[in-house]
Amino acid sequence: MDRRGERSGAVADYIGVDVGGTKLAAAVLNGGGGRLGEALVRPTRRSSRGILDDIVGIVERLRGPTTAAIGIGVPSIVEFASGRIRNSNNIPLADIPLRDVLSERIGLPVYVDNDANCAALAEAWDGDVLLCPDLVMITVGTGIGGGLVLDGRLYRGATGAAAEIGHTIIGMRHSEPDDAHAAESTGKWSLEQLGAGTELDKLARRAARAWPSGALGQQLAARGDVTGRDAVSAAAAGDTRALGVLRALGSRLGVGVANLINTFDPSEVVIGGGVSAAGDLLLDPLRESAARFVFPGVGVSCVIRIARHGDVAGRLGSALLARTEWERSVATRLAAFES
Repeated sequence: MDRRGERSGAVADYIGVDVGGTKLAAAVLNGGGGRLGEALVRPTRRSSRGILDDIVGIVERLRGPTTAAIGIGVPSIVEFASGRIRNSNNIPLADIPLRDVLSERIGLPVYVDNDANCAALAEAWDGDVLLCPDLVMITVGTGIGGGLVLDGRLYRGATGAAAEIGHTIIGMRHSEPDDAHAAESTGKWSLEQLGAGTELDKLARRAARAWPSGALGQQLAARGDVTGRDAVSAAAAGDTRALGVLRALGSRLGVGVANLINTFDPSEVVIGGGVSAAGDLLLDPLRESAARFVFPGVGVSCVIRIARHGDVAGRLGSALLARTEWERSVATRLAAFES
């Protein structure tokens, strides 16, 4: 449909705001061509009032006469219909009706969603063109998040909490009973526990201690610590032990990816987040692992790739959220008027 503001008749713009644990970034998406402007960035404050004030302030700096709507991406579980934050571990926004609060203060329609959902939208679209209508997004950073674009639209589930991919179970730890039939689970391993960036840090430290003469061991001796970033750098330089660290993490992530392919049969599985900077060093073992666990005949056309947009994905996806939801609301109102 024509992307025009109902009041001005001009081509509408949309503002996307990406609220992260360390920074808040926002930019304008031009509705006439899908171009994203330069970002305004602020450090994320530690109070809900500070975060709300900064969102309002940054929107006021970016908005113009053709701004139609605002999209907000947050690392939280969102009740999308109301825009209320149901749970938020990394930023102090839990139980805040974010959509209502910001709509009242800004005076424009505001749409709020999980940040990984927004990143999934960014990967599915290229400007005004929907490139991939069936896509699964996995963001691998400190934790693991996810987003689902199915038939061209975000899938949020019954309550808005769908695609918590990091909390899918990829392993169980069992006791050793005398009777094998009496085995009881004594623990479970989620994809986030075994495949997030924090686990990459642990694997790097373990390798550094086990092989003190290797690149990671030498860095541990020199600095007193090593991280996953060190493992990526050492692997890129050809260090065998560091390559093994990334292979281990990629293999674990591949189990989770296989589960997603078996469940959704998507056209693409996209890996984003900080750990995705490892590129093919991570993707190669991930693809090999996924291929072992995908059910025969499923996912035959699925492409597993690294995200295109990197750090831009959050604000781009948030702006796309504003655009798609605004257009849907306009179409609904027009249909009701015409009937």
